[in-house]
Amino acid sequence: MAPTSQLPLRGERYRLTEGKTPEITVDQERTLLASIGIDDLTGLRDRAIVAVLIYTAARVGAVAKFDVSSFSNDGSQWVLTFVEKGGKVRDIPVRADLSRYLSTYLDAAGLSSGPGDSPMFRRLARKTGRLRPQAMTADDMGRMLKRRMAVIGLPDRLSPHSFRVATITDLLSQGVPLEEVQHLVGHADPRTTRLYDRRQKKVMRGVVDRISV
Repeated sequence: MAPTSQLPLRGERYRLTEGKTPEITVDQERTLLASIGIDDLTGLRDRAIVAVLIYTAARVGAVAKFDVSSFSNDGSQWVLTFVEKGGKVRDIPVRADLSRYLSTYLDAAGLSSGPGDSPMFRRLARKTGRLRPQAMTADDMGRMLKRRMAVIGLPDRLSPHSFRVATITDLLSQGVPLEEVQHLVGHADPRTTRLYDRRQKKVMRGVVDRISV
């Protein structure tokens, strides 16, 4: 056995403290929502999708699984029912503006009184602008977001997951307890939620901006 002094030294294990998903800012989210015209069904649909991502911090894959019955009233409030990873089902309360966006879209699309198992967010026929029977996929929603963000000059590196990062950071910045944010986003481990927290990056920006050179 080699003497202790000759054994290779092990460096400290690297620990990931922040996720790699780029964050969209609150101002950018507001600009994006305001930029979506709502004079046609496409705009109403896209605004509703963006609002769901912002106001629920949902994964886009879960949003793509929505059917009409996913938006319902439990007797006291409107909720969205999500089917998450592993088939886990949970309800998230819907704030008033998001409820209005969803209701307006569903009414305009003629889905409010339709079968509950009908896909909520559907593809649209380009020539007629009418809904097709097929549900939008997560990739469809990602491409839609890329197009919408490009129109207002947002960076191409942003993705649907960027909204999840922004909402988590925003709530933690307001002092919402980590456990409550963790419950909202459906993480089993609070350490996972912390990976989405970009507050430290904002602190660092404030520090480097003070360098006198």
